[in-house]
Amino acid sequence: MDHILSLSYGKDSLACLGAIEELGWTLDRIIHAEVWATDTIPADPPPMVEFKGRADVIIKSRWGIQVEHIRAKKTYEQQFYTKYGKGQRTGWIYGWPIIRGAWCNSMLKVSTLDKAQKGGVCYIGIAIDEPGRFHNLSEKKKSPLVEAGWTEKKCHEWCEKNGLLSPIYTTATRGGCWFCHNQSVQQLRLLRKTYPEYWALMLKWDSDSHRTFNSDGHTVHDFERRFQLEDEHLLRPDDPAFRWAMLDEPLNYMIF
Repeated sequence: MDHILSLSYGKDSLACLGAIEELGWTLDRIIHAEVWATDTIPADPPPMVEFKGRADVIIKSRWGIQVEHIRAKKTYEQQFYTKYGKGQRTGWIYGWPIIRGAWCNSMLKVSTLDKAQKGGVCYIGIAIDEPGRFHNLSEKKKSPLVEAGWTEKKCHEWCEKNGLLSPIYTTATRGGCWFCHNQSVQQLRLLRKTYPEYWALMLKWDSDSHRTFNSDGHTVHDFERRFQLEDEHLLRPDDPAFRWAMLDEPLNYMIF
């Protein structure tokens, strides 16, 4: 029976390496589920792609295990344009995921990981100070961090000391997929500024989706309009008095 670390490259899952070492537990494989936006564009922003490569070298050198990068058969874009085959939405494309039970997580990550880890004991990164997540633990799903008594703070310190601290903790770059519908306004603003080619792709997807981008009912085009007004100094970024309805009001109402 294989003992497998499910690696996300976040501080807690990476720190599992140190906790496993401290506990003297068996570690046979390390698996990471990659998501791809398209056939040629990863879901991770470039700084994260670079970090993963560096981390893999360190892991191979110190623990002697090559991280297995697995992926679903479909990319995010391919699943986005897949049509429902039954029910009320028959013939519609999937479009943007819903917030609860998002298809991107279940179809592109969880199912892929479950298949790869089937029959083994899985190690996951849940810290001792995250009791709200303990319900995910079982005989086949264990947390080395809980068993070793490691807190999230200790995980951060261990990763920093061992050169395995992800850029998501040291820069404004968001962790996770760059097209995620759970992003904050600031994260979307940064994406548009830093990676305009990615933003252009999101606008294209947005035009084709029957579902709005986020749970508040706003589209990517709504955000584009907002950011354009900010660029033109007609709207203050993150103004606490901002209302989405302002985008449809005369521009002189927003001039400052």
